[in-house]
Amino acid sequence: MSERNGAEVTLLGVRHHGPGSARAVAAALERLEPDVVLVEGPPEADPIIGLAGEKTMVPPVALLAHAVDDPARAAFWPYAEFSPEWVAIRYGVDAGLPVHFIDLPAAYGLAADTGAGEGAGGAGAEERPGDPIGLLAEAAGHDDPERWWEDVVEHRSPGADALAPFAAVAEAMTALREAGVAGGAARRDDLREAYMRRQIRAAKRAGHRRIAVVCGAFHVPALATMPTVAHDRALLAGLPRKVRTDITWVPWTHRRLAQAGGYGAGIVSPGWYRHLFAEPGDPLPSWLTRAAELLRAEDHPVSSAHVIEAVRLARTLAVVRGRPLAGLAETLDAVRAVMCDGSDVALALVQDRLVIGDALGEVPDGAPAVPLQRDLTGLQRSLRLKPGPEPRELDLDLREETGAARSRLLHRLRLLGIDWGVPVRSAVSSTGTFRESWRLCWQPDFAVRIAEAAQWGTTVEAAAAGKAAATARAATELAELTGLVETCLLAGLGGALPAVMRVLADRAALDTDVAHLAGALPALVRALRYGDVRGTDDGALAGVAAGLADRICAGLPPACTGLDATRAAAMRGHLDEVHGAIGLLAPDGDLAERWAATLRAVARREPAGGPATGAPGLLRGRAVRLLLDDGRLDPEEAGRRMGLVLSAANAPADAAGWVEGFLAGGGALLLHDPRLLGLLDAWLTAVPAEAFTDVLPLLRRTFSALEAGVRTTVGSRVAAGPLGAEPAADDDTGPGLDRARADAALPVVATLLGLPGRPADPGGGVARIPRQAAGRDT
Repeated sequence: MSERNGAEVTLLGVRHHGPGSARAVAAALERLEPDVVLVEGPPEADPIIGLAGEKTMVPPVALLAHAVDDPARAAFWPYAEFSPEWVAIRYGVDAGLPVHFIDLPAAYGLAADTGAGEGAGGAGAEERPGDPIGLLAEAAGHDDPERWWEDVVEHRSPGADALAPFAAVAEAMTALREAGVAGGAARRDDLREAYMRRQIRAAKRAGHRRIAVVCGAFHVPALATMPTVAHDRALLAGLPRKVRTDITWVPWTHRRLAQAGGYGAGIVSPGWYRHLFAEPGDPLPSWLTRAAELLRAEDHPVSSAHVIEAVRLARTLAVVRGRPLAGLAETLDAVRAVMCDGSDVALALVQDRLVIGDALGEVPDGAPAVPLQRDLTGLQRSLRLKPGPEPRELDLDLREETGAARSRLLHRLRLLGIDWGVPVRSAVSSTGTFRESWRLCWQPDFAVRIAEAAQWGTTVEAAAAGKAAATARAATELAELTGLVETCLLAGLGGALPAVMRVLADRAALDTDVAHLAGALPALVRALRYGDVRGTDDGALAGVAAGLADRICAGLPPACTGLDATRAAAMRGHLDEVHGAIGLLAPDGDLAERWAATLRAVARREPAGGPATGAPGLLRGRAVRLLLDDGRLDPEEAGRRMGLVLSAANAPADAAGWVEGFLAGGGALLLHDPRLLGLLDAWLTAVPAEAFTDVLPLLRRTFSALEAGVRTTVGSRVAAGPLGAEPAADDDTGPGLDRARADAALPVVATLLGLPGRPADPGGGVARIPRQAAGRDT
């Protein structure tokens, strides 16, 4: 407390986000009855500080300041319900007093190289190489600074003298500063404290007589003894040039306030601290009751007796450990022992939901915001998509107008880098394209990304279209462009599609790498597929997709020659993806025939003159399997090819690769064609001992990828005796196939798949339905 020129200045040194500090500030302000309240924070926020008194302002919230010309350069000043600064702000606003922020302006911090980031009163300034609280705890004989601070401050209620705690804290900080303890970046602290002193002087000049200053405890000694005005002016002369800055209130979360979220001035347990602040009496029974309710909701057997015993154990632990009250450590130990039966898994649920928590604040509609933010807020309301901090699943039916509109919004936001929604696998089994599933989780830092995205447009649709065009111009990979085309269709950005398609057509015409073309085609075909459901004009896509497919067919066989194991595995993935894409793009017709001819050419590229002269066995075997599945290769011919590959004349490693490619995706054909299994068994038993060690890892990988039932049955067949003959109709595989009944069902299956009816197989079996047709939407 100091008194100059008739003005009484009271310095209330606090620790950011502490419930005990917050209660002490509230008691001190009630006693002081100041006529102005000065709070550590960015002065640019003074015009919007009055919004803190609105009913729709619900902490946790944060001040967000960002450079107008570069929104990515931003800083946050978060406040929770239990933050001392928030208590001071609400006291002043509710009492009708002037409230001013007095820290160094954000315009200076954002201009400096290290200015961006988060900070309660200064961009992470609480991460100190010499932690004052740690040193005080050590001097008091405690090895845990957090536990010591809780015992002496956070767990205590204000006494008869509301100012006594602040006097004690000021005395301790003065001793530390006199001993040369650093509070962080010394140069930055000097500048901040000089600016705070300037603001205190300004309050005196304005005629205020009772001035309350709420600031970080470490700054109190520097503000208590003021140097000359000239001294501070000389310090502030070294500030960088200001940048144009916008500032507003944004919602915040307890999870982001926690240290685990990377916040520099964060705390370990925001949910616990909120409970301490809301329960000024004994907080233990009510908190343990909440823990019991949470565990019961997750099907843990917890009763009221568990709560009573946990309260008793926590209090006993506090006595044994010499603590005035049971702290978080004692409470969690009691929860683990009594409610969780010693399980850390159940305890982790309590720590995540209650100790940290997912509280999300709210800000009034009148808070300043960029037009893009206002448009997004309006869309969230009209589509009934309320942002929430807890992850939740959302299933959309794209045949409904609301479902399609929600899908477009989420895809547009993802294009802008705002991953509010992330696509996930649907819990509802469906092969159609009319359903989407998302996982939604709102993050506070999306406010910065929205400010960044505002450069592309004032609405979500316009900004997404602008970002898509810019991304297309900067793209370096063909697959990136085709993926962007797919995204534009999913997001309903028809206006951006022509610009993206022009870049795609130019890039595709110049790209001669078959792997690039093969990686680009599936996304285009998916885009065509989605366009049918969403009613998108995709005529231009079909032409580009057909052109890519033709070039792949022409260039794939040479591109498969002379590949090493790594590149062969990558090409096999491209082979499968292109096969599926062409099956969707043109299941019948000239393109399908050209693709089949391409697969035959790959299958015939045997390395007659060494590995570099032909396609690897992995790709040849895969090509044979794809032709067999499509009914374009007879089982007898497939068996003949396997027999040739597995002959003693071929290298065992190449043969093993052929088997891997042939069996990838399912090994049930080994059960239906015992001759293939016999060939494989005969080859495997004839592999020389010196080569067996080399091919064993590849074979283990191949067979481990087969279905568990297939592996079991194959093992049983091999163990049962000679292979190569048809299994008896009454063996353990079940009754023989009734071909007449199977042929009778074929027209119905063909109708369900939208195919013309197919006759029975001339060989007497059931006609084969192409695999890609079976996967097509109905």
